[in-house]
Amino acid sequence: MSELHKFLFDGLPVRGAVVRLTDAWQEVLRRRASNSKTGAYPQPVGAVLGEMAAAAVLMQANIKFDGALVLQIFGDGPVKLAVVEVQSDFSLRATATVSESVPPNMTLSQMVNAGNEGRCAITLDPETKFPGQQPYQGVVPLFDDHGHKIEKISAVLEHYMLQSEQLDTTLVLAANEQVAAGLLIQRLPMAGSGNLAGSMVSQENEDQIGLNEHYNRIAVLASSLQRDELLTLDVDTILRRLFWEEQITRFEPHQGEAGPRFACSCSRERVGRMIVGLGQAEAASILSERADIEVACEFCGVQYRFDAVDAAQLFTAPVVQAPGGSAPH
Repeated sequence: MSELHKFLFDGLPVRGAVVRLTDAWQEVLRRRASNSKTGAYPQPVGAVLGEMAAAAVLMQANIKFDGALVLQIFGDGPVKLAVVEVQSDFSLRATATVSESVPPNMTLSQMVNAGNEGRCAITLDPETKFPGQQPYQGVVPLFDDHGHKIEKISAVLEHYMLQSEQLDTTLVLAANEQVAAGLLIQRLPMAGSGNLAGSMVSQENEDQIGLNEHYNRIAVLASSLQRDELLTLDVDTILRRLFWEEQITRFEPHQGEAGPRFACSCSRERVGRMIVGLGQAEAASILSERADIEVACEFCGVQYRFDAVDAAQLFTAPVVQAPGGSAPH
């Protein structure tokens, strides 16, 4: 069962979280492997996407936001796009677009950043939008301040948090075919509530970058966690081994229906709106060549088919009855 655990270090400006995605992550992989057109992810792609899934859950857990957090990496390598979407209730979905063969030893930069064109984007899409409100998006390159390519998703996101929030963050991530897991340690904002929604970040936060001795000590402990330990040990054991000298307040874990789980928000209605967006002429052109318009959800693999009758209904405006029973003019 997938689970998310949040905790605070008593009396210190440091918070943390651990996530273990088991059934949720396995469902993402199962649906991809069952797709006859794509097949299973190559091992390096699956590892990167799993780390992204764990990281996206950890980041969603750290913000007060009613909507979807979307984490993407994209660039100029054989992996054109990898994306994870996590809702505020921790339901998640993930997918990656692979255009070429990916050998087992391929690195992150080789997959998406061959010519330093790779980017990482984090988008917050509110569930309920005010008139004119647009999703917030922050984008960073997949190289550091010195132009060196970044080879770990954890380092990309640590760099993002420093640039966007001025908050020290330590991430340890790992994924295989059974588990996608992550540990996050973060210095708390000195003033206000830092988040990913574009709020002003206090000067105090920026002034504290790299200087808080309590965070630095805990970050060193967190960074000692090995990949195999993160993948195989339970959360209680991880926290006890790393922070046995620290006083920690742990919160009720999120698991089961309240925890991370696979869910896809695709629907026939949404696909229908997409077809309408193509335009009636384009839909008719497709139907002139085949029996129906077929659309497969890239996240869950569900196939949606619209034949000529279905398509005609999409472009038929409903008649709204005016008061008194007559159609409006």
